[in-house]
Amino acid sequence: MKSIFLLALLLLCPAVIDGQDLTPAVLAMSNRPVLRGTSWAAIAAYPKGEELFSVHSQLRLAPASTLKLLTSAAALETFGPQHRFQTRIYMDGTLSANGTLEGNLYIRGGGDPTLGSKRVQGSLVWQDLLKEWAHKIQTAGIKQINGNIYADETLFEGPSLPTKTNWQNMGNYFAAQASALSFNDNSFEITFSPQSKHGEKMQIKSFYPHTEGLKIRSFVTADSHNPKDEAYVYAAPGQYEMEIYGTLPASLFKDYTILAALPEPAQLLTDLLIEQLEQNQISVQGSGILLQTAPDYPSMSLLHTHFSPPLKDIIYIVNKRSFNLYAEILLRQLAVHAGKKGSTQAGLEELYKFLQNNHIPTDDVLLYDGSGLSRDNQISAQVILSVLNMMTQSPHFEHYYNSLATLDDRADLLLLRRFFAPFQRTKDVHVKGGTLDGVKAQAGYAKDKNGKLIAFVFIANNIIEKGENINRFYEDLLKILLQHPQK
Repeated sequence: MKSIFLLALLLLCPAVIDGQDLTPAVLAMSNRPVLRGTSWAAIAAYPKGEELFSVHSQLRLAPASTLKLLTSAAALETFGPQHRFQTRIYMDGTLSANGTLEGNLYIRGGGDPTLGSKRVQGSLVWQDLLKEWAHKIQTAGIKQINGNIYADETLFEGPSLPTKTNWQNMGNYFAAQASALSFNDNSFEITFSPQSKHGEKMQIKSFYPHTEGLKIRSFVTADSHNPKDEAYVYAAPGQYEMEIYGTLPASLFKDYTILAALPEPAQLLTDLLIEQLEQNQISVQGSGILLQTAPDYPSMSLLHTHFSPPLKDIIYIVNKRSFNLYAEILLRQLAVHAGKKGSTQAGLEELYKFLQNNHIPTDDVLLYDGSGLSRDNQISAQVILSVLNMMTQSPHFEHYYNSLATLDDRADLLLLRRFFAPFQRTKDVHVKGGTLDGVKAQAGYAKDKNGKLIAFVFIANNIIEKGENINRFYEDLLKILLQHPQK
């Protein structure tokens, strides 16, 4: 009741709202059980004007997915919103008059995160992608391939997952490995048959697309009390033996489908392409093989170049849908653009340079990935706010701003919708949320009552409470910003 009274006082007393520094008001609102024992920070400021409040803004905290604000900003500024990543198909050897290729096909990965994805506008789903590629190969006059189909993902190097990836996460779609030759978001579907009895084992019905050699052991049980997916797939990259533990909602009639990380996305791509070529009456005598080193492409013939959707549409999925895989691939692309191999570490080096080149100190930055999935990432709220402020001056700001969630869409801050809808202000907040075990963060932009943008960052670590009271605190902070008039 005390916090409610304080908030009401803030909203009803213009003298408080009009004050130069709202930090004392924020501190007064922070006396809540949900914040007891936590480390937290909150900061808000006009991009080119006054700071409204700042609490623990220099404290290094785990940012969760608000880290994507840095990765997406660096990608937009480095490549531009219209940039498209390329995947090329080559052939070597000789092609006879009767259509027999005495040679091989090569799929050269260019780090397109969307290859075969259904998430991004303008991307072909994998079935249509393979049909298009088979058609291009067919129109080149190839009727038989007396060789192999090679997958080249050597543009990236080093571990395919960031070094601090949690074991519980890495077999699941949200921690799928990064590859220079991604395919179908590097994930596949596992479908369970209905199970209505609480505590009973759920049986795997199917998985799709079919992956040769995959073995899955499931220990998943039905839960009639929890409507959420609490099943976790345990497997490392390249591991074809997987185990699944946890619970899924009990149901009498409805199948339940989860997404798991593919062990070798590029291998599956070559295998399925061979199947599609066979369907197109193109015989392949060899098999799909992953290359360890890049071949001599200048000596080959280019058959087809596939272009990704523009970067602005990829950034939309990175931020609004908080998709980790795309963020990790874009991080590696920063390194490639700088003339380096696309490793996580090299990408982080470029991200640090991006901050420094924009006069943002990196003393309070310690990062291990580009998506925020690691609990070991550390960054201050001030650094994130500096990036938000810097991007308001970018010619690409509109794309950046529109990639953030609004409170009335289906993105990761749906929890805020019910509160703000009555105020007709849901479009006045654009925000990137972040959630890990013990971490809740929100950062983005809000408009004051005069329509002026305010950048804000809220982060709390070491939260024990499982409810939504931390979001209620963040809502109260946002209400202050929405009510604030700029002087």
